[in-house]
Amino acid sequence: MLKNAHPETQNLKLPLFPQAITIDSDGHLRLRGHRTVDLAAQFGTPLYVYDVGTIRHQIAAYRKGLAMYSGDSHLTYASKAFQCTALARLMTNEGVGLDVASGGEIFIARHGGANPAYMHLHGNNKTRLDLITALEAGVGRIVIDNLDELKLLSQIATERKQPVKVWLRITPDVTVETHHRYTVTGAADSKFGFPIDQASVVAGQLLTQSNGSSLQLTGLHLHLGSHFHTAEPVANAVARLLDIALSLYEGHQWGLEEFCPGGGWGVRYHPSDPPMPIEPFVTELVTAVEVECQQRDLPLPKLILEPGRSLVAQAGVALYTIGGRKVIPGVRTYISIDGGLADNLRPALYQAQYTALLANRADAPEVETVAIAGPYCESGDVLIQAVDLPVATPGDILAVPVAGAYQLAMSSNYNAALKPAVIFIDGDDIQRVQRRETFEDLVRRDKSNYE
Repeated sequence: MLKNAHPETQNLKLPLFPQAITIDSDGHLRLRGHRTVDLAAQFGTPLYVYDVGTIRHQIAAYRKGLAMYSGDSHLTYASKAFQCTALARLMTNEGVGLDVASGGEIFIARHGGANPAYMHLHGNNKTRLDLITALEAGVGRIVIDNLDELKLLSQIATERKQPVKVWLRITPDVTVETHHRYTVTGAADSKFGFPIDQASVVAGQLLTQSNGSSLQLTGLHLHLGSHFHTAEPVANAVARLLDIALSLYEGHQWGLEEFCPGGGWGVRYHPSDPPMPIEPFVTELVTAVEVECQQRDLPLPKLILEPGRSLVAQAGVALYTIGGRKVIPGVRTYISIDGGLADNLRPALYQAQYTALLANRADAPEVETVAIAGPYCESGDVLIQAVDLPVATPGDILAVPVAGAYQLAMSSNYNAALKPAVIFIDGDDIQRVQRRETFEDLVRRDKSNYE
């Protein structure tokens, strides 16, 4: 659909990209001085580009907020957002722990040099393999999600004669507004965690049996959801869990050593989204923990935050090559790219909204509204339902910001798609941290290759 040019639209999109994003005098989009079209030519598309400086900036924002806490604190990265060995190494070098959700994530983290003592393991149905992998690695904390898991972990730990520090994940029945109901995890109807009443009983049993058990209860955990943008519900949930801590102190003289109110802080994906600065959120959360502890005369526990999306999402840019064009008069114009559903499931799964720029004509007037479609055999393979762009032609490079979280982590080989390469930019340094898959990779696991 042709429209009047809006030359200022680009200025609304640029703040969504990583830091140090610029448009040069030739109209090319540059990241840390590197032309994104050159990156696409060198590494191919689809291509995922991460700016390490932006990740470090986000880490610093969390630490600035945590510095307001009067007790001890630690920052942990929710690696489910995106994990590879290079990112595990980066987080470890920055002193950030890892929240892992499977034996596979533990394996990747260890290959990236992460210290298992600064990991904690999540999951609502951890397998025996997951738990044994965690115990063999020396994962610092295991977050118990339900009674069956508690029984299984106790059995394994007893067999191994290995003491294990555990947290209880508690569902506080506090609703938080997220983009989609699938990302709400702290309401009463959730597959995750112990309900409040059950958690108190289970914790009491753990403490009563502590003399003969290999499980040592050191902390409580909650997580309300992913991609929310107000701290008030988290503060309310904090109060509910500290009520449990108080009852356990009064009934069992148990002191809450570690407290994790989760992560889930949102990011801006689209110019229409409101600002979501990190530091005010952390400050409000820190204040809530201190006030609620003071009201109950409880010592301050070690406060552990586990953000994922808000550490890495803005750091990522996805680059695609534009191919075909389909015009449906009076209805819609489709611009097809060489990626979509297989490398970014979020629009199909959550109806997530993105924007984009033409990397090779980033300063050109945006004169038409188009839909960005992927090549896969699904009508739902539409990455962006409507975005203003210059008239795009085959070979142009499309740059999609805020691509660093929950895209590659949920990617697939649908239609035998090849998973894209990933590069990290750290100042002047460009490093390919994951190669693009090959056709041979698609059959590497097939029976004929290992008979």
